[in-house]
Amino acid sequence: MLAESLYIDWNNSFEVLEKAYAADLFVLIIGPKGTGKTTLVREFAAKKGIKLESINFSLRTRESHLVGAKTMDNGAIGFEQGILVKSMKEGNMLYLDEINSAEADVLLRLDEALDDRRQIVLKESGGELIKATKGWFVVATINPLSHVGTKELPPQLLSRFPIRLRLEYPPEDIEFQIVKQYASSHDKEILQGIKLANILRQAAAVEELYYSPSLRETIAFAKILDSGMKTRLAAEIVFANIYLQWGSIEFQKVNDIITSMFGS
Repeated sequence: MLAESLYIDWNNSFEVLEKAYAADLFVLIIGPKGTGKTTLVREFAAKKGIKLESINFSLRTRESHLVGAKTMDNGAIGFEQGILVKSMKEGNMLYLDEINSAEADVLLRLDEALDDRRQIVLKESGGELIKATKGWFVVATINPLSHVGTKELPPQLLSRFPIRLRLEYPPEDIEFQIVKQYASSHDKEILQGIKLANILRQAAAVEELYYSPSLRETIAFAKILDSGMKTRLAAEIVFANIYLQWGSIEFQKVNDIITSMFGS
């Protein structure tokens, strides 16, 4: 039985969050998908004993998800508060995941709440003024602009997050420690899988490939090896097949790398 997995703080991220929290400053975490941004935030909230409210942004996210909306119950008009208003009132930690995937109108309402006054006027609720409870703490994440669906954030919104934490893929030895929290054996093969992932990430970084595998993939590779799958097949299923989305040439590039590392 494997122990419960923990975030391995290889670049002192907890210390940055702790100091930002103490200084009453909001934090922006910047980095590619699958580098542990969400895990970091969840574990920080747990360590501090703070209730965490979170929202993952997309093109479908509306203002009502943040501030709330009017309701009708047995003929009576009410108001159901959104996650932003709830966190402000209760002083909970608010996690804004992939904020640079949100639409402009949503970002505008966020900007209102995140300035130095930390307040928002609810036009949806008769002009009620909501002021954040002392200790309200906000952490947002953004993916690089190369990711589909992301957009450049307005400078005034970026300025609301003066503490900027960069989270990249960890060194191979650290990634191995992370992955081994999910797998009990196959150390040599897992190290090969991590090396393969890094080769593909480097190729994607210089636009030789369309996709960069995340920590989720190396963890999946280790787990499927633990289930009894052969190493070569596991590498193809986890790392290569996704590239078929961009055609057989892209897939063959990756498959050739896998063959050179794991055999045919």
